[in-house]
Amino acid sequence: MTLQHLQRALGHEFADQALLRQALTHRSHGLPNNERLEFLGDSILNCVVSMALFERFGQLREGELSRLRASLVRQDALHRIAVELQLGDHLNLGEGEMKSGGFRRPSILADALEAVFAAVFLDAGFATAKALIDRLYGPHIDAVNPGAPTKDPKTALQEWLQGRRMKLPRYEMVQVLGEAHAQEFEVACTIDALPAPTIGRGPSRRAAEQQSAELALAQLRKK
Repeated sequence: MTLQHLQRALGHEFADQALLRQALTHRSHGLPNNERLEFLGDSILNCVVSMALFERFGQLREGELSRLRASLVRQDALHRIAVELQLGDHLNLGEGEMKSGGFRRPSILADALEAVFAAVFLDAGFATAKALIDRLYGPHIDAVNPGAPTKDPKTALQEWLQGRRMKLPRYEMVQVLGEAHAQEFEVACTIDALPAPTIGRGPSRRAAEQQSAELALAQLRKK
């Protein structure tokens, strides 16, 4: 896929194509890379999501709004949107990251998406970046239920299975990727009702288990 395809998916044609290329360049590839853009994009994302929640849920207090925002801007939410955009097909990675599957790694995809938000902001201003984030996050914000108790994916999956008298999931470490200072863990969640294990990735074993559980629960709910 070309950058033109990605820009069509984003709904924004960059006046400065170099900004988009930088946003898609991981530090393992060299300079300039997307680390600084990621920093800026994180702030823009938090601002736009905060505005959306503030406007939609006028009855909620600060703590409740903060909890909802955290659930929307965390890595796994960014990762899902990045996968929908097929962002991994456009990443510029160093040879080591490419061989270890960095183009699928949730942290790299999430960081790249935040960098893209910053690139759009620098290319066309806040209003354009806000419109893009509002569109990508619209379905996720529509699905927010402020009254629902917050459960981590492993707990939610266990309760779903127990409620149907099904066997509990089994978690198994698949591999550890990356250097010691920036490791990525890969964990498989096996459930008898699914044809294949779901694979989660994260900066810790627990985070990887949570993502694999979330993916498994999503598949079970579709059955």
